[in-house]
Amino acid sequence: MKTYDWIVVGGGITGAALAYELAKTGFSVLLLEQYSTPQNATRYSYGGLAYWSGSTPLTRLLCEEAIARYHILDQELDADIQFRELDLLLTISADNDPETTAASYNHFAIPPRLLSVQEACELEPLLNREAISGALTVKHGHIHPEKTAQAYIQAFERAGGEMQISQVLQVLQDGVKTTTATFHSANVVICAGGLSRQLLKSAGIPIKLYFTHAEIIETPPVDVKLRTLVMPANLQRFQLEAESTQVDALWDELGNELVPPILDAGAIQFQDGSIRIGQISRAIADAHVKVNSETSEKWLRRSVGQILPALENLPGTWYHCLVAFSNNQLPLIGAIPGFESIHVFSGFSNPLVLIPPLARRFAKFATGQEDEIITQLLI
Repeated sequence: MKTYDWIVVGGGITGAALAYELAKTGFSVLLLEQYSTPQNATRYSYGGLAYWSGSTPLTRLLCEEAIARYHILDQELDADIQFRELDLLLTISADNDPETTAASYNHFAIPPRLLSVQEACELEPLLNREAISGALTVKHGHIHPEKTAQAYIQAFERAGGEMQISQVLQVLQDGVKTTTATFHSANVVICAGGLSRQLLKSAGIPIKLYFTHAEIIETPPVDVKLRTLVMPANLQRFQLEAESTQVDALWDELGNELVPPILDAGAIQFQDGSIRIGQISRAIADAHVKVNSETSEKWLRRSVGQILPALENLPGTWYHCLVAFSNNQLPLIGAIPGFESIHVFSGFSNPLVLIPPLARRFAKFATGQEDEIITQLLI
């Protein structure tokens, strides 16, 4: 049986981008994805590209690289990923002070501009002016995440890479065992998002990688026109991530809900007219837990309706996926100590921005080239 240089586990944008970069570098690569129709975080993402949000020399450099990368990615991948720039509107709730909220963004590479209620409603006419005390705005990149992942996969296959739809059951020192076969490789890299922790744990590999259960509503193309990408200025998700990772051992107790769920009310309209409304995040230590979709959908609709009343009762379907994260908002990258042929590339807090430049750097690093950024991030 053929032995590959690399097996990449996970066909979301993380695995797709990394598989493409490894194949382009000259490695023989097998990409494994368990679903023929994606059910991952890429599929249900807003598609936002927060170039402006670099807050350290490391993240600012990667944001700059990502901007340059996306400007040529359509051409390189020979596909329309629907890359564009639009206004991000960060709503400030009526009971929060606008000046204080704006000051909390001053450490970013491009701090958003503070808007009055009137200015915010002029920028986004669908806003409920009674629900906000102001808003922040900044130019924000946007792609169609699923089309981008597919574009990476198609370019990967043109570069000689192989892809198979097969569920990985076990990670081995020299490959992986799936539902269809055992595949051999010199290296395995886990890009399985929220399933990564469970997959590695089953191989006896502990790793500080976590996941939320994220929930959204997606509408079909509608006549309502949303001009901006709307999100709350005071995001609760990062606090949920920080609080839920304080005791790693609690994540090994199946079904344990580490902190109460949160809802960050926002929405984005794609170029085909469909809207994604979200999102609820739950830190439950079971990748396969059943969430009450009816209760969640009511909560989502009610909360988003307070900010954007025109969206509350639009026809739409509730969806759920897993979103991976680390305990410090930096991704987990590199060979796992004690398991040198098994690598991880997951846990991105700003994934659509950070993945393209880091995938490229990781592939070059894998050839033996020095890379200061990858070296800083190695687990």
